[in-house]
Amino acid sequence: MYDVVIIGSGPAGLSAAIYAKRAGLHAVTLEQSPMSGGQILNTYEVDNYPGLPGINGFDLGMKFREHADKLGCEFKEAEVCGIKKLAENESNQTSEIQAASLKEKKAAGDEGFAIITDKGKIETKAVIAAMGATHAKLNIPGEEAFAGKGVSYCATCDGAFFRGGVTAVIGGGDVAVEDAIFLARSCEKVYLIHRRDELRAAAILQKEMMALPNVEILWNTVALEIEGEDRVQELVVKNVKTGKRERLRVDGVFVAVGIIPFSDAVREAADCDEKGYLIAGEDCATSTPGIFAAGDVRKKKLRQIITAAADGANAVTSVLEYLT
Repeated sequence: MYDVVIIGSGPAGLSAAIYAKRAGLHAVTLEQSPMSGGQILNTYEVDNYPGLPGINGFDLGMKFREHADKLGCEFKEAEVCGIKKLAENESNQTSEIQAASLKEKKAAGDEGFAIITDKGKIETKAVIAAMGATHAKLNIPGEEAFAGKGVSYCATCDGAFFRGGVTAVIGGGDVAVEDAIFLARSCEKVYLIHRRDELRAAAILQKEMMALPNVEILWNTVALEIEGEDRVQELVVKNVKTGKRERLRVDGVFVAVGIIPFSDAVREAADCDEKGYLIAGEDCATSTPGIFAAGDVRKKKLRQIITAAADGANAVTSVLEYLT
């Protein structure tokens, strides 16, 4: 039985693997993909990770994994299908000493967990869920081709690359309006493109954005296509009421239409909010003792590489407290 199973090998999972190994825990990291790194592997450039300005996402992901490999962290490729509380009679431990130890744990309410994967069952005393999340996509031509080359899903991550330029934000919620406000501080012009005739964002955010002279809202408008050569150059939009199409000259397109957490495998094991994020504080402890959430799958204010890595460290600290 493992001390802890880490699900996911993005920045949160790799950070947790490193901290678990240094803490002397018997740990394994499960990764669905044969390559570690998570979302950052598809990031063209990372300019806000301390000490490594301008590094591309793939190289940063490889550095995280190399660090884990250097320490001898254990990895297994497997898809997690679910997590179940491990009852005493379900354990593979059969010796008298092991059975006695398990009985003591059960008396303390700590039976352990069975991680159900596509390659079998793995038993562990604790779990760190670090599966991450993905940004909801527009699924329009050019979006995938220009990802990291003008198409972004994080204004705070990439806004600095468009200083003095023209950008478009697509969405109508709090994140979209916050992105528009953030970009307006450094961009010559910002378009906010929303498919309806009113925003869903908080009134105070709307008021702040609408007072900015360099933000233009395109109501009842949807994005149809993103065009360019090596980088984004134009955004094709359509007014859904009039049918009129327009080409906007832009340097960047920021998509803010939602985030989808990869929490399906653990939703029955720990409490999630209405969007599917695992509910956990800065200690990463979920509603279920022994299950911890780290990184983008956790309900939190800021989702960045550095906060995911910090979650991995916090989660391991909480695991150590839980086990002792």
